Amino acid sequence: MSVTLRLARYGTKKKPFYRIVAADTRARRDGRFLEQVGTYDPSVNPPAVSLDRERIKHWRDVGALPSETVRALLNRFTNAPDTAFRPTGPKKKAPAAAPAPAAS
Repeated sequence: MSVTLRLARYGTKKKPFYRIVAADTRARRDGRFLEQVGTYDPSVNPPAVSLDRERIKHWRDVGALPSETVRALLNRFTNAPDTAFRPTGPKKKAPAAAPAPAAS
């Protein structure tokens, strides 16, 4: 049995939500899976990702191969400081205060 880490699509039409699952390669995309190891919500800006790093490491150690999309997500979010990672966008600079009028 060959195992892959891949996305299973949930949510409604035009509002996708994905679970990152360990599944047999013969199973359907949204069908039977062995274990859920994370979630990915691309509908919020920035995307919300939650990973169970220990279980992902376990599945990788026993030979599970990630899909291309899951590989990209893992490369981007695995080293995040917390489990549920929501990257922050560039911070906006506060407008500079107008200079005070010179006293004459």
